[in-house]
Amino acid sequence: MSASLLELLPDLVYLLRRDGSVISQIGGNSVADLKRDVLDGAGWSEASATLIKQLLRRCIAHRTAVEGHIQEQGRDYDVRLVPQGPNRAFCIVRAVLPGSRDEANEASGLYLRPELDRRGFLRRFRESMSLAVLREQLLAVAVLYIDGLPDIAQVIGNRVSEHVMATAILRLMGNPDANGSEVNWYVGQLGEHVLAIVMHTSDRNAIESCVSQACTRLREPISVDGAEFRLTPYAGVKVLGVDATTPKSLLDQARAAALEARRAASNSVQFYTDTMRLHALARLDMAKELRAAIANRHIGFRYIGRYDLMTGRVQAWTGYLRWQHPLRGEIRPAEFLRIAESTGLGVALSRAALKSLCEDFVALSPQWEPDVRISFGALRDHIFHEDFIADMELMLAEQAVPAERFELRLAEKTFVTRDPRDFRLLQTRSVQLVVDEVGRNMSSLALLARAPLWGLQLDRAWVTAISNDEVAHKVCRAGIGMATAIGLTPIATGVDHQQQRDTLLAMGCRYGSGDLYAQHASNISESRVG
Repeated sequence: MSASLLELLPDLVYLLRRDGSVISQIGGNSVADLKRDVLDGAGWSEASATLIKQLLRRCIAHRTAVEGHIQEQGRDYDVRLVPQGPNRAFCIVRAVLPGSRDEANEASGLYLRPELDRRGFLRRFRESMSLAVLREQLLAVAVLYIDGLPDIAQVIGNRVSEHVMATAILRLMGNPDANGSEVNWYVGQLGEHVLAIVMHTSDRNAIESCVSQACTRLREPISVDGAEFRLTPYAGVKVLGVDATTPKSLLDQARAAALEARRAASNSVQFYTDTMRLHALARLDMAKELRAAIANRHIGFRYIGRYDLMTGRVQAWTGYLRWQHPLRGEIRPAEFLRIAESTGLGVALSRAALKSLCEDFVALSPQWEPDVRISFGALRDHIFHEDFIADMELMLAEQAVPAERFELRLAEKTFVTRDPRDFRLLQTRSVQLVVDEVGRNMSSLALLARAPLWGLQLDRAWVTAISNDEVAHKVCRAGIGMATAIGLTPIATGVDHQQQRDTLLAMGCRYGSGDLYAQHASNISESRVG
């Protein structure tokens, strides 16, 4: 057997007959003194040999893996037996590292089995790969990037984030048959917000079903001390093959597929392909082109009207970033905004967009009523920047947009990270402040109530589903009621039909935007680009 294969093997692997006799053994480089040719008192201690034989009989009789613990020469070892046909079984012996049994996830207040932490999971994963190679079988690994946990850690604290992650893992472990298939699988934690699922199959449909069901369970709300959190998993899968023969290469490629799913904001399971390498190169090219587009003022806006739902009168024009590439055509904001954030271009892009918006106001405002505002959504990196308030003040001082005609939108999960007092100076200048994407992830009513805000804008996904989804109906009603209760103006996006308008009006929401007003907005839709 090659040296590369030996590196995959756990501490020591025996192939045993039902009676306990040793057929063959392999590995064990790190515990050479533990190798034995016979499983009896002449090789192993009597207590160890008796326990292993008992586990062996149980393993073969029930056709399932069993585990135990032995001591030899003053050291602790974990023993795992896996059935191999009607009369044989693999016996995997691995040394227990000092202190590893006390490394449960105590920080969150929940206790996970040792094999669920990174070191324990990787040890079991290497073992699974070894058995797959010995049996000439295939396995697959899925890496799940859990979006939402970094925000919880940043806004609330690491302890809460760890508790949420532990609860999510235990939820998966508590229902191992939830995938509805016969796939043998197990889960482990690779990082603070990264999980991995190992599946003993290469069937694409079975893999997709298993991972999709796991993601569905992870999307279910998680309650911690009365607060409710929602996670968004993005899954990537790689099957053991000629281009992935080691645990590291298999995990790296599955991780790359998960990141691709996250970039595309896709709920589907992403299988790794060689074309992903080309996608990475394409994104590097796009980053260079984005830098040039910012410098050359090629980033513009499209404008969506916000209307008085009672009268149909325009209340504000909301600007959304637009990049019309000379060769690629229009590029989705979700695509280039992620690149801007990851390459450090977020602040430069937001500042360039603010200048473009001011120029658009000068060109377009003569067509508007004198009290209609223009709405600007600053990017997250810009809001976090220490000069953000100074940038807003400079823009107002240049009087390109009068303060009483300017509205600043901040995403809720970004807004809650800043001190509400930071915005009081803008509020005293009559700038209208709106928290956007309310209800998308987590909320903080205390911050919303203290801050000098004018309105709260409901997330579009809830508004568009208000007519046929009972949950969406409840969320919109709660959001509108919450805004009204703390003295803010509720705003809806995605008002596409008369029924939605009537429902929102009945709930107490007066302002909104959407396709229902598309004809009215046809005269003012896009700013000049370039």
